[in-house]
Amino acid sequence: MHIISHKKIREFYEKHPKAESSLDNWYRIVKNENFKTVADVRRLFPSADLAGNFVVFNIGGNNYRLIAFIDYPMERLYIRHILTHGEYDKGKWKQDKWFRNT
Repeated sequence: MHIISHKKIREFYEKHPKAESSLDNWYRIVKNENFKTVADVRRLFPSADLAGNFVVFNIGGNNYRLIAFIDYPMERLYIRHILTHGEYDKGKWKQDKWFRNT
């Protein structure tokens, strides 16, 4: 899976250093996968949820949320947001221009 972009991960853990190892672990796993469906994602990440057309990953013992758009045919995962649990709960990420509540 081509992940776009690792820069968002670095920027997040610069602000939240405790998230670094969990995010790096997630990145290492995902970059070596070629998900074809959300079921493939859930085989590796059982707690991953669909939120409209986004996939939400629990990171760092459910302390953080990584929100991604996955283009399965192109084998690309676009990191749209990385948030603390509290930021996620506010729901502002749903204003993302890519978000479609299907």
